[in-house]
Amino acid sequence: MNISKLLLSACCATSLLTAPLVVSAETAKVAVSQIVEHPALDATRQGLLDGLKAKGYVDGENLEFSYQTAQGNPAIAVQIARQYVGESPDVLVGIATPSAQALVAATKSIPVVFTAVTDPVGAKLIKDMAKPSANVTGLSDLSPVAQHVALAKELLPNMTTIGVVYNPGESNAVALVELLREAADKEGLTVVEGTALRSADVQSAAQIVASKADVIYAPTDNTVASAIDGLVGAANQAKKPVIGGATSYIPNGAVAALGFDYYQIGVQTADYVAALLDGKEIAALPAKVAVGSDLVINLKAAEKLGITVPQALLDRATTIEK
Repeated sequence: MNISKLLLSACCATSLLTAPLVVSAETAKVAVSQIVEHPALDATRQGLLDGLKAKGYVDGENLEFSYQTAQGNPAIAVQIARQYVGESPDVLVGIATPSAQALVAATKSIPVVFTAVTDPVGAKLIKDMAKPSANVTGLSDLSPVAQHVALAKELLPNMTTIGVVYNPGESNAVALVELLREAADKEGLTVVEGTALRSADVQSAAQIVASKADVIYAPTDNTVASAIDGLVGAANQAKKPVIGGATSYIPNGAVAALGFDYYQIGVQTADYVAALLDGKEIAALPAKVAVGSDLVINLKAAEKLGITVPQALLDRATTIEK
């Protein structure tokens, strides 16, 4: 990433915030800002690129596809947003809440499509999912947290506590933990919380939480996702299983996960972007929650922890990793 270029663009961005959109007659321009690189968000970006290709927009031919990551830093996300607005793309795409927030704050004229955002209304990206604002719409990946708690309970019927590590600076993570508290309360479970403002803090927070909880819940928190190996490692050291809010956590050692196929979220996002490139108005594209979810069981991880996965779970699983 060219930080000096970002800083230069930040200086001149003020005069460009309301610049009119310049649509090329030959090449469509799509600029993507992603808060951090991790498997779920990377899969979203690839699904977007492939989905646009399926819609007739091919990178390097009739599409100019720009991409930058903020490396987990919201301040860099703001700089990226200002740079992109100065370049006047046809559509801006924000992958994950902080990047989407930065883009929405940077322009009122260029269409912004958010994706992989847990709570678009709570994050103040839009006021109403059914009625998007003048230049903002997109897809939510709101996790089925109550189903995650039920999954943990089915895997470990005698559990009484569920642990979670999250970044209180991420509005999406705060929303998920609130849903976790509500779901756990209904199941008679106690939630053990640990906070991590940086990826480097995740493992140490997980060690403390794992010492007090029966199972660790790994939410779709970008800070946690970027350090998922550390979280799973800390949990395994304490002989505690990890239940994933994203199926992308399975290769890292989560015992079970219920979540979206983030590649497919990217493909669904491409529907929005292509529609805007084809001339549709934002008002005709209400925001919505992404469609589809998978249940994945990691038998190898379960066996390492001495956990027997109930046959009912195996029967429902979309995929079983052995």
